[in-house]
Amino acid sequence: MKSKNRREFLKTFSAAAWAVGSGSMIASLMSGGCAKKRPTEASRSVEDEGRTQWYREAKFGLFIHWGAYSVAGVEASWPIMKPEWFPHVRPISEREYVELPKRFNPSQYDPRAWVQLAKRAGMRYMVFTTKHHDGFCMFDAPGTDYKITNTPYGKDVLALLAAACAEEKMPLGLYYSPPDMHHPGFRDTSQPTTRNWHGEPARPQWASYLDYMESHLRTLLRRYGPVAIIWFDGLFGVAKYDPPRFHKLIHELSPHTLINDRLGPGGDYVTPEQFIPDGIPIKPEEPPADITPGMLNAFLAISKLLPQKWVIPLTLSLAKKRYPTSPHPTPQEFQMWETCMTMNDTWAYNPSDRNFKSPEKLIRTLVEVASRGGNFLLNVGPTSEGTFPSEAQERLQRIGEWTQANGEAIHKTTYGPLQGLPFGRTTAKDGTIYLHLFDRPAGRLELSGFPGKVASVSLLAGEHACAFEQAGDHLKIDVPALPSDTIVPVLAIRTVS
Repeated sequence: MKSKNRREFLKTFSAAAWAVGSGSMIASLMSGGCAKKRPTEASRSVEDEGRTQWYREAKFGLFIHWGAYSVAGVEASWPIMKPEWFPHVRPISEREYVELPKRFNPSQYDPRAWVQLAKRAGMRYMVFTTKHHDGFCMFDAPGTDYKITNTPYGKDVLALLAAACAEEKMPLGLYYSPPDMHHPGFRDTSQPTTRNWHGEPARPQWASYLDYMESHLRTLLRRYGPVAIIWFDGLFGVAKYDPPRFHKLIHELSPHTLINDRLGPGGDYVTPEQFIPDGIPIKPEEPPADITPGMLNAFLAISKLLPQKWVIPLTLSLAKKRYPTSPHPTPQEFQMWETCMTMNDTWAYNPSDRNFKSPEKLIRTLVEVASRGGNFLLNVGPTSEGTFPSEAQERLQRIGEWTQANGEAIHKTTYGPLQGLPFGRTTAKDGTIYLHLFDRPAGRLELSGFPGKVASVSLLAGEHACAFEQAGDHLKIDVPALPSDTIVPVLAIRTVS
């Protein structure tokens, strides 16, 4: 599959998954409606502010998809679940896939090097896949032999990473997949995974699977803490996992741990995948409904009846409807959010996928996300030896050079007061508005509707002062000439307190 088609397929799949996951896709297809926003709350609790402050300030994190699948260079889990959804990934039989752990020996794994590279890139937290949908555990999990400690490597890679994160003071989040293709309680494993990958909660063995999940979460929270985040990836029909049970468990064992939105209502933040909402996300009036596999199949059937050129834009539009937005929400209306995104076209290591986004594209994405108050969780798929691909290392290094000079305009900021500018984006904190320039207008830069009285304007990298004039809410700035290869220069506009 050509790179352009591969990108379009990836965007379509991700958008379909999370639009449908909202439970509002079918209604949106029929009505074109959009979720309503929650009425403004009088105040947010001090407790919630304390729990989430570090996350709201972090803005940039590293996602790591790593498992035995890296040995074959295929995507995580999906080649045995829905191979037709990933036609650009090399075919692999389920038998071969299940046997990959026997060849998994990441002898070059250096977790401290991972953490230090992430820190130099300006990342303020990490999320690591402890178990993907295939059921293979990247920690010394109870109740199974299908885990990293039973490979030729033999060591607990999560324990090593947790120790490195603790030493480097890097918050560590843990991705955990409720779906589990390997566990006989989740599905009848005598059948091909393609037939029952949604799980079979009507079977009497289902209760034993939920107990198995609980044993894993207890182990993760007690043995590898402090755990900053539990990042569920529940896919479809999450009600079958009894979400309140596991939300309650996490809150009791580790009250400070944040939970994402992918195991039903009650999470701390929402997670659009591979795209950025059109505006600043706000809290919905009601939590999104659960989605059944039947509803997913209905959507896929409908999409097959539409002209192909309509499918991608329609799917992306419906996905964005999951996240109601506002151009200028109050702090009480604002919904914490995080977009997760691949650096190339696949989550796991794929040696044939060379379609890496440019450093400029990744930096602009970080700015786009931060300008709307969100966090950017950028993924890397390590090799089977335990190293980051050279392309990923180069991009993280280049992003780090930018954040070293301009990180003040990202970390600890909130969404900017000026949205939708044709030439840039804004973030804000402590009486300063940061103007990130995507395009530099010829001559003077002009801003209308600027809030507050300006005290000074300077180029953040180098603190080069800029001349400016202000008349009411109209601001004119003389932007200095910069080298043509400068990526997203930032102006710090300090206001009078």
